[in-house]
Amino acid sequence: MSGVETTARGSALADEARTFFRHSNSRLLVVATAVALAVRVALGGWRAGDVVVAAVILGLEPLTEWVIHVFALHARPKTIGGRAVDLLVARKHRAHHADPRDVDLIFVPRQVLYGALPGALVLYGLLLRDVRLAATAVLVSYAMLTLYEWTHFLIHSRYLPKGRYYRYVWRAHRLHHYRNEHYWFGVTIHLADHALRTFPERDAVPLSPTARTLGVS
Repeated sequence: MSGVETTARGSALADEARTFFRHSNSRLLVVATAVALAVRVALGGWRAGDVVVAAVILGLEPLTEWVIHVFALHARPKTIGGRAVDLLVARKHRAHHADPRDVDLIFVPRQVLYGALPGALVLYGLLLRDVRLAATAVLVSYAMLTLYEWTHFLIHSRYLPKGRYYRYVWRAHRLHHYRNEHYWFGVTIHLADHALRTFPERDAVPLSPTARTLGVS
């Protein structure tokens, strides 16, 4: 195994899109994003603050992906106060590493998504104290999560990369799965990986024996 598992024959983008939208997570995210857009347009009153809010969320996205991937998705089971603690997202992510082609395991766990969508409303409302800015923040966050899910799904599909940027993220994520799980933590963007030195050349790191298990038996 070279460290970037590939598929002998690719698939059409339209076919993969149909598969993507058959999943309930995808439909929920698209509907939620559309509703958020409609609400923000109805509220009106666009101003410079909306641009700032959107820019901050998008600017933090590389670090957000990196931190969540490292500290939540790759969290190992712990014993706290005599009780075993193993995060749902970590369990699901280990299952995803064990079987990267299982479509259901590619998506954010449904229970987490059901909490995250309304949670964003509360969080941004408390942080921004402005209904229009909070609506902008929710819209951008929902759209970014939808893009994240689509990108992650597509990387694990049989669709082979054509554009330069997609080839770049496709290769990096497959190296994370099939070469070494301690590197290449971004999915849609790898600025944090470059800044935090977790984006090495493929041959600069060894083929990890725990890429499929994340070191948890």
